[in-house]
Amino acid sequence: MPSAPPATGTPDPTSTTLAVLLIGPAGAGKTSVAKYWADHRRVPTAHISLDDVREWVRSGFADPQSGWNDMSEAQYRLARRTCGFAARNFLANNISCILDDAVFPDRPVVGLGGWKRHVGPGLLPVVLLPGLEIVLERNAERSGNRRLTDEEVARIHGRMAGWYGSGLPIIDNSQLDVPQTARVLDEVLSRSIASPPQW
Repeated sequence: MPSAPPATGTPDPTSTTLAVLLIGPAGAGKTSVAKYWADHRRVPTAHISLDDVREWVRSGFADPQSGWNDMSEAQYRLARRTCGFAARNFLANNISCILDDAVFPDRPVVGLGGWKRHVGPGLLPVVLLPGLEIVLERNAERSGNRRLTDEEVARIHGRMAGWYGSGLPIIDNSQLDVPQTARVLDEVLSRSIASPPQW
């Protein structure tokens, strides 16, 4: 059964040029949802993955799994700036973008503040936060340096719970597949365009 057309005056995020920051823990499905969402829009859209940009460093790559240190922190900062510059360039050429990152609510200056500085105040942040058992299952399916220990996944997931009460929109995609999550993301973005979250 076809869905009803949007009500008059309701912003249509599928045909609007915008920048989205998809936040969530490892295993939340950020990259899968971001790719699917970018693939199925009516306007040109780029997916900018922080992890992909970070992994451009081949020799001297500082893997936080080996221990968080000044070098891994510096490489994350550089990757975020690079992603932000790319997003600005896409937006300047009327191409939407979606970025994904595990931004922590207890580090607002580094996380949200940094993304706002790099991309601009029109950036729309959305938190993707399924239950812990779901992120543990999804993480177990990963390989290479993107697979984390269960303890690390649980720690990150616990810190992400700080987004509740932040005012940012949160999607619990525990029972949703990727296309369903992308549809909910469009609904959330429609509300965010009409009434941007304060952050």
